[in-house]
Amino acid sequence: MNYKKSYVPQIGYSPICKVGESSLKMLEFGIVELKKGDQVVIESGENELAFIILFGHADFAFDAIAWKNTGGRTSVFGGNATSVYIPRRKRVTITGCEHVKIAVCGTKTDEDTEPEIITPDRVRRVTLGVKPWERETTFIVDGSTNAKYLTIGEAYTTPGNWAGFPPHKHDVDDMPHEGVLEEIYYFLFEPRQGFGIQCLYTADGEIDETYRVKNDDLVEFPYGYHTTVGAPGYNMYFLWLMAGEHQGFYRSNDPEHQWVAAVENMVKKY
Repeated sequence: MNYKKSYVPQIGYSPICKVGESSLKMLEFGIVELKKGDQVVIESGENELAFIILFGHADFAFDAIAWKNTGGRTSVFGGNATSVYIPRRKRVTITGCEHVKIAVCGTKTDEDTEPEIITPDRVRRVTLGVKPWERETTFIVDGSTNAKYLTIGEAYTTPGNWAGFPPHKHDVDDMPHEGVLEEIYYFLFEPRQGFGIQCLYTADGEIDETYRVKNDDLVEFPYGYHTTVGAPGYNMYFLWLMAGEHQGFYRSNDPEHQWVAAVENMVKKY
């Protein structure tokens, strides 16, 4: 199976990963792209939805709520994201205030929740790893928000660095050590002709895939170990989104490469 997909830029809503039409059973993903004055209507159905504004501004209207001119940054490399969380069973009208691009992340929920705007000042940013597997990671949607099953953030990798190393997975229910969480990475680069390498594999060899990922590519992780590296000369960004019963980083490293984590701890200590 090919776990890599691509977004072809177009005006409107482009569903890319849908349950029943992808390798995933819980997680869905798409892109909204609008010019000034363009509108799109999205129904959440039984999903909770998180709209991560990649760049630009948009109006969001549903029920009796109207959130105007929501957004702010000019690119994903221009600071923390503004995001909108929408509960299930809502009909949302999105209007572009200018050229705007929005990632739409969703998963099924059995709970009624409250909508909210997640402003950039609420986004937590941390540095993970050490060179050459150092990256900045933000946490946008997690247990501090109204979402119940989504966990979402953004990762920034400097040229030539790895992310998510040692290779890790989250496909076994062994809480609190590891939880079952499907995941998607959606990639962008600066300059935009950059690329990275995405690995996805299982210990038994059932999956053993390596993809060259470019601007607007994404990779699904239904299960298995995964790790990423960016090409020298290019800043690599990826939006990471997970869905599962437990929100957070409940994962285990590939035991063959676990020793690298010990090196990381020694470097940070000294």
